[in-house]
Amino acid sequence: MKYVIGIGGVTNGGKTTLTNRLIKSLPNCCVVHQDDFFKKPDQIEVGEDGFRQWDVITALDMDAMVNTIRGWSENPVKFAHSHGVNVSPSTEVADPEQQIHILIVEGFLLYNYKPLMDVYNKCYYISIPYEECKRRRSTRHYTVPDPPGLFEGHVWPMYLKHRNEMVESCLDIAYLDGLKSEEGIYIQVYEDIQNTLLNRL
Repeated sequence: MKYVIGIGGVTNGGKTTLTNRLIKSLPNCCVVHQDDFFKKPDQIEVGEDGFRQWDVITALDMDAMVNTIRGWSENPVKFAHSHGVNVSPSTEVADPEQQIHILIVEGFLLYNYKPLMDVYNKCYYISIPYEECKRRRSTRHYTVPDPPGLFEGHVWPMYLKHRNEMVESCLDIAYLDGLKSEEGIYIQVYEDIQNTLLNRL
């Protein structure tokens, strides 16, 4: 059985932290990070707001991301091996229909791209308020540093725009409070995934 989990949400909301906890505790679990598909800085357009448009779908090579997910779907064992993920020994000999292979897709624009909408078996979305998001982002060190005013002038407005689009898509999404403790969010999601997987077996 193949199972794809989306972990989306606001910048600095805790997506990667949650993902890293889950991949250590779920069986045969691989991950695709949307951030790995950013285009090169010189390919990122400058918008009317005067900022490079990092927080829009065109800043990402989404075709490559979809192809990567498709590669996992076609052969999760081969994908796992090529990404250094240990596959449970029983997986290679058990009935293929009973094998559990999990892919976590993690990123900030997971639910705004039509070719990915039907990929997910379960969707999560982490939110935090403006002030907390701004505080957390100010403590991060990015390869391309944030210019002054980027958060207020581009990052947050784009987050609100894309979140509204996502809500209008009517995708079945479980919303998570990013102000809860890391442990609390992890336990909530882990138990939810375990219950869902048990019901599907």
